[in-house]
Amino acid sequence: MTADDSFGRLDDDDFPAYTMGRAADMLGTTQSFLRAIGEARLITPLRSAGGHRRYSRYQLRIAARARELVDQGMPIEAACRIVILEDQLQEAQRINAEHRRSSGSANPPAAA
Repeated sequence: MTADDSFGRLDDDDFPAYTMGRAADMLGTTQSFLRAIGEARLITPLRSAGGHRRYSRYQLRIAARARELVDQGMPIEAACRIVILEDQLQEAQRINAEHRRSSGSANPPAAA
């Protein structure tokens, strides 16, 4: 990989650029919190050649949302489930909007 290839990945939300320690610092949380949301299957960090966890910016946004809910007093398992459902809803809405654009219809048909 050349330096040019590496710089191209700086804008990639899915590139696992952050170590566990750096991710925890950025989120203002602990490494054990990141492990816990991994065990809850909210995020699955990629592993470096040495086996160290690496996180992407997308994963950090998901972890930050879970942390917000936990900070509000929600159990971690419930927070993770809510974040998963929010993410699925957002993706479904994106797909629906894409289908509407491709079909040329800005408004869905009215229900009878």
